[in-house]
Amino acid sequence: MPGRILIADPTATNRIILKVRLGAARYETIQASGGTEAMAEARAERPDLVILSAQLGDIGATDLCSRLKNDPLTRAIPVLIIGSDSNRADRLAGLRAGADDYLIKPVDEMTLLAIVRHLMRTRATYDEFARRRETNAALGFAEAGAGFDRPAKVALIAPSPETSLAWRRGLAPIGSFTLIGLTRSSALDTDTLGDAPDAFVIAADLHSPGDGLRLVSELRSHPATRYAVILIQNEADDIASVPLALDLGASAVVPGQFDGEEVQARLEALIARKRETDALRESLDQQLGLAVRDPLTGLFNRRYAEAYLTRIADEAARTGQPFAVMMLDLDRFKTVNDTFGHRVGDEVLIETARRLTDNLREIDLVARHGGEEFLVALPETGIAAARATAERLRRVIADMPMRSTSRAIDVPVTVSIGVSVCYGHDMATEMSVLIDQADTALYASKSEGRNLVTLSDQPAA
Repeated sequence: MPGRILIADPTATNRIILKVRLGAARYETIQASGGTEAMAEARAERPDLVILSAQLGDIGATDLCSRLKNDPLTRAIPVLIIGSDSNRADRLAGLRAGADDYLIKPVDEMTLLAIVRHLMRTRATYDEFARRRETNAALGFAEAGAGFDRPAKVALIAPSPETSLAWRRGLAPIGSFTLIGLTRSSALDTDTLGDAPDAFVIAADLHSPGDGLRLVSELRSHPATRYAVILIQNEADDIASVPLALDLGASAVVPGQFDGEEVQARLEALIARKRETDALRESLDQQLGLAVRDPLTGLFNRRYAEAYLTRIADEAARTGQPFAVMMLDLDRFKTVNDTFGHRVGDEVLIETARRLTDNLREIDLVARHGGEEFLVALPETGIAAARATAERLRRVIADMPMRSTSRAIDVPVTVSIGVSVCYGHDMATEMSVLIDQADTALYASKSEGRNLVTLSDQPAA
């Protein structure tokens, strides 16, 4: 299952309709008929997303959202509120209470699923950093001190200077941001931009329909703006543009005419979440340093990987989701060293690390386990997906020779892979056993001729 979603609505018909829509997209659903029940379910089940009706009855959706966001057990769960009318005051109250998005009925199915996908991705990224922070704590690394939060820098990219000025006037009286106006081209020119903006507010249609959306993917591909908040102002209220914008990497889409208070509420929530994940990312980098990083490849080392696997296993035990472990070993690597020298061997290891990292999800872990052996951990991954991922990694190593810049030669390399999958309902299996199973499968790949993927015939748990 892609994830679990809690649906809270007092009307059974509404819950059933949402369950059918989400079930068709392979989401698992939990249902609650009121706010009190929803709060209890959220604390007990820790779903990946909560969808609230704006009219809950016993507890208002705004109040429930605030409770969810202030409870340590549920604060990281994204919340989507669905209202029955376009009451601006209710929408603003929901967003200010911490709702990650707010939709008005009737809800377009493609828009709903796009928002669900987006919020699931956001949650997965946050959970990944949280797991790594817990791993660091288990390894004895101190938490980094809190930094000073300067006013967020928000760039406005509008169809015209007049519109940009109107947006600034709408935000300035109520906001605590540093506002700048940019054009499409200047937004991408980070050499002259100085510090990159924390957030962008971009018109969906700049000089031609949809060109604001194309800018989203360009900003996401640039290192300086990869993690920025990107808010799309969809003044044409084009339903079709919402899924596209979110799938391209927009943080949220604001429908209708520019509303300074709504944009302000959304920016405050999104920038707060960005700063939290930025702080986690920077804290991890500062804490880890060389202590748990392999100095040659920059990958995590064996010590960190095995501690991190314990965090993945704990999460799997809670959610019931499977996870996979791979052991990868470069074939005949000693021959590479003996034939071309250790410097070329080091280049092969560095390039292998890069290819593996580039072909895995952000939530996955790749580590150097020792010598020419690598470990990969795949949260929320069953047998079929693990096999497909292993085959993809095998091909990205084997299909293109490794380029040695020191010798100006191409070095053909292959990799053997062993895979073990663990199902989280029963975590009696020790991590060392799971790794041993993957290791045994790896050596089966070696003995069968190398450049192969083998799945363990003893699934864990």
